[in-house]
Amino acid sequence: MNKDFELTNKRALVTGASRGIGAGIALALAEQGVDVAITYERSAELALEVVSKIKALGRNAIAIQADSGNPEAIKRSVDDAVSALGGIDILVNNAGIALYNTVAEFAVEDIDTLLKVNVRGPLLVSQAVIPHLTKGGRIITIDSAGAERIVGEPGTVYFMTKNALHSFTRGLARELGPKDITVNLIQPGSTNTDMNPEDGEFSDFQRSLMPLGRYSEPKDIAAAVTFFASPAARQISGAILNVDGGLNT
Repeated sequence: MNKDFELTNKRALVTGASRGIGAGIALALAEQGVDVAITYERSAELALEVVSKIKALGRNAIAIQADSGNPEAIKRSVDDAVSALGGIDILVNNAGIALYNTVAEFAVEDIDTLLKVNVRGPLLVSQAVIPHLTKGGRIITIDSAGAERIVGEPGTVYFMTKNALHSFTRGLARELGPKDITVNLIQPGSTNTDMNPEDGEFSDFQRSLMPLGRYSEPKDIAAAVTFFASPAARQISGAILNVDGGLNT
């Protein structure tokens, strides 16, 4: 194995990883030799299936129930991950929610929910993980290509919360750089999951926006994560990488 991509015996926490992109990331890391803790909110059965698949690869794994909008649950999930894995080397901030409406019609409680999960959540998870990270540590956040290109008026508030992660990533990269910890951001475009299937009602429209004309698969996002997590990416920090079929070209 090329040592520049060696991840064996690293330990990762992937938030919101019971399905879709998060599950794909957790499994891809395990395939590279990483022990993985995942969080989930409601999908316990799916989370346990992901854990089972990770263990079948010979790696340690644990599923932790945690609401990514709840500060106490976030702190507990990090503590549980550290206890189960013996530490954390890689944090993947994947958990997020999408709520859509026009600005004029957006309910205050829905705005607060988006801010709690999509903005405060990654901040608090990172804050709790930072004391456990050592030289070579990684923080990788999963955002959305819509943070740079808003398509459709009902997405304005949602994409606003995702764009906030740009400043978070760049600022935290400067903060943690002297400790040799990198911080990077990945922006998926339309990705074939149960929440946005490639044969869905609006899939043809989404494909029309992309030069490649096809949906990503979770493995495409996971490949970018494993790269950023690897020693090969040691000199990359504060970067924003689009995995979006060319949407933001």
